[in-house]
Amino acid sequence: MTMSSLIPSPGRACLLLLAAALLAGCSRPPATEEPLRSVKVVQVGVSAYDTEPEFSAEVKARVESRLGFRVAGKIARRQAELGQHVQAGQVLAQLDPQDFRLAAEGARAQHAAALTNRDLALADLKRYRELRQQNFISGADLERRESTYKAAQAQLEQAQAQLSAQGNQTSYTSLVADVPGIVTAIEAEPGQVVAAGAPVVRIAQDGARDVVFAVPEDRAALIKPGSAVTVRGWAGGGEFEGKVREVAASADAVTRTYSVKVAIDAATSPALGATVYARPKALSHNGAPVLKLPTSALRQEGTGTAVWVLDPASMTVRSQPVQVATADGNDAVIASGVTPGMLVVAAGVHVLSPGQKVSIYRDKSSAAAAAAATAALPSAVVAPVASR
Repeated sequence: MTMSSLIPSPGRACLLLLAAALLAGCSRPPATEEPLRSVKVVQVGVSAYDTEPEFSAEVKARVESRLGFRVAGKIARRQAELGQHVQAGQVLAQLDPQDFRLAAEGARAQHAAALTNRDLALADLKRYRELRQQNFISGADLERRESTYKAAQAQLEQAQAQLSAQGNQTSYTSLVADVPGIVTAIEAEPGQVVAAGAPVVRIAQDGARDVVFAVPEDRAALIKPGSAVTVRGWAGGGEFEGKVREVAASADAVTRTYSVKVAIDAATSPALGATVYARPKALSHNGAPVLKLPTSALRQEGTGTAVWVLDPASMTVRSQPVQVATADGNDAVIASGVTPGMLVVAAGVHVLSPGQKVSIYRDKSSAAAAAAATAALPSAVVAPVASR
C-alpha cells in the first residue's frame, strides 16, 4: 500500500496544486519585450528661406570730437551738460586763470622794460650820430651805439612775442566749442586738475549720421561699401534705406568682429544714440530654396550633429549625420546629410537607439489628415504627421 493511497482524494488534489505552485515559483519569468515607442516625424522637403540676417546697431555721429584745454590747470567751472546742444563759440568749461593772469602781467612788465631800453638806446644813437658829424667821436664809438640799439630792439621784439603768447595762454583757459553739436560725454569735473590736451567734453557734431553694427568674420567679406542696408527703429517707426560707407579693415581686439558703418540721411534718422536694427541686403537669402528641419530633430552625436531617419518598410530608425548651415527662425537649414522625401524623427530623439522599432504618433485632431496620407506610403507604414 502506497502513501498516496492512504491520502483521501481531496487532500491529494491539494498536494498536487501545491507542488505545481512551488515548481512555477522556481522557474525564470518570461522576458519582457521593449515597449514600442511613438515618435513624431517630418518629411524632408524643399522650402523657401524666410529669415533675413538682422543686426543690432546704434545711431552715431559721423564726427565725434574729444575737446580738452590747450594748457594745464584746475577746472574752475563747467558750463556744458550731458545731452546739451551747443553752438560754435559757446564756452564749455573754464580753468582757474589766476596764474595765467600773473604771467601775463609779468610779460607786460618785461615788454615795458624792453621798450624803455630800446628808446634809451635810440636816443643815445641819435646824439652819437650828431657828435660824429661834428667829428667829436670816432666811428667805432658810433658803431657800438648802433649795436646797442639793435640789441635793445631785438629784446623789445622778444618781449612783444612773449606777451602775445602769454595772452593766448590766458585765452586758452576757456574751453570753447569749435562746431555745433551735442555733448555726449563729460570726462572731467570742476576741481579736477587736468593736463594739457586731456579730454574734458565729448561732442557729436551736427550733420551726417551713421548706423554702426558689428558682423562676424565669415560675413564681413560679403558686405561691400556702397551696398544697401535696410534700417528699422527698435522702438517702432518706419524703415529707411542706407548705404554702407565703411567696413573695418581689422577685427576688434576683444569681440573679433568687424565694424560696419552705414550712412543715413540725418534729416530722417532716429535720435543720436538710438538702438536700431540693420538688415544688409548683401547677406539676404530670402526666398532661396533650402532644406529645413525643426531644431527638435537635431541631436549631438560625437563631435557632430545627427538625426534619426525612419525606414518605412521595417519601421526602424537609423542615425544619419547632417551638417547645419544656419538657422531660419525656429528651423535649422541643412547643408548636407538628408535628401527630399526622407522621414526624419522630429520628437523623442533622445530615447532612441539604432535599429529600434517605432510607431508614428498621431493625435486625435490629425487622424483625418493621417488617414488621407496613408495611401501614399506602403501598407506597413502609418502616414507621418508633419510637425514643425
